[in-house]
Amino acid sequence: MSTITNLWTSLVTWWTALSADVQHLIIVFAEIVGVMMVVIVCVAFLTLLERKIIGWMQVRIGPNQIRIFGLPFLKGVAQPFADVIKLLLKEVLLPAKADKVVFLLAPLIALTTALATWAVVPFSPAFVLADVDAGLLYILALTSLGVYGIILAGWASNSKYAMLGAMRSAAQIVAYEIAMGFALVGVLMAAGSLNLSDIVRAQSGSLLTWNMVLLFPLMVIYFISGIAETNRAPFDVVEGESEIVAGFHVEYSGASFATLFALPEYANMILVATLAAVLFMGGWLSPFQGILADSSPFAQPSFAWLFVKICWFLFCFLWFRATFPRYRYDQIMRLGWKVFIPLTLVWILVECAMVSMRIGPWSHFG
Repeated sequence: MSTITNLWTSLVTWWTALSADVQHLIIVFAEIVGVMMVVIVCVAFLTLLERKIIGWMQVRIGPNQIRIFGLPFLKGVAQPFADVIKLLLKEVLLPAKADKVVFLLAPLIALTTALATWAVVPFSPAFVLADVDAGLLYILALTSLGVYGIILAGWASNSKYAMLGAMRSAAQIVAYEIAMGFALVGVLMAAGSLNLSDIVRAQSGSLLTWNMVLLFPLMVIYFISGIAETNRAPFDVVEGESEIVAGFHVEYSGASFATLFALPEYANMILVATLAAVLFMGGWLSPFQGILADSSPFAQPSFAWLFVKICWFLFCFLWFRATFPRYRYDQIMRLGWKVFIPLTLVWILVECAMVSMRIGPWSHFG
């Protein structure tokens, strides 16, 4: 006990001896590392939940053998850790005629863009890594850069199958990125700010003031576009086994495969779900706000409410994968270019009319 006390005293003395700027840098660094570690752990367990939930929906058994310390009530819980160990121990193969530098750089680009976006996401009224005014633009910029990792991975592999998969993925991402951007323009018009925290605060009042009520078509378009951008079923034509044999990552294996495909894909799923909750469902705001007394704990804003909303959108990701068959590539492109983009433009015009006539929640913009 005395050893622990002496160690704690030494740490306190060392901390107080540092300047305020150095303390601030250490705190920011610790927050960044903490958020990244939480995202990575959530990615690992999301793979387990995906297998369990889809297995439950399709009446089959999910992972149930790999346990923690052999405890019977934790069946399958250690499966994500087993998957990570397996991928890390596998050999990373480099194709003989591949561009080796770009081949190894592409997974890092995909991973960096997937993790750096979390810098501006508000988790609660008191915690956000960077509360910048242009947070929405920052997110759109970084999510757009993610396509470069896919294109470079397909090109550097020196494989026609990988290149075809990369081109299909790039075309799909660009199509749905435009629709997603227009959907977010509607959110910007409703909130009057690009700051994500301000967008959440603009939805305060009650459940009826959330953007999902006022902008329901845009929420649907945003979420479906997010599914398409992450190449999830039923939009996973990038992995069309019958034509292109697993897509742009066909030449990747081991840790490089996990870095390029598994980790960014699931991290982007969590990001899309989080942004959908923040932009359209009030973020950390309580659904009982305006119904219960403000002093009630169920009416208080909290990260717990954001977590519940994120879980709902992630469940929809898995639900759609277990339910819908894979669409044809021409159907996916038609939906993005000929349906979603015109719909978002029409809804933006409707919002402009409401702003000009000072109707409803847009009255204060007149």
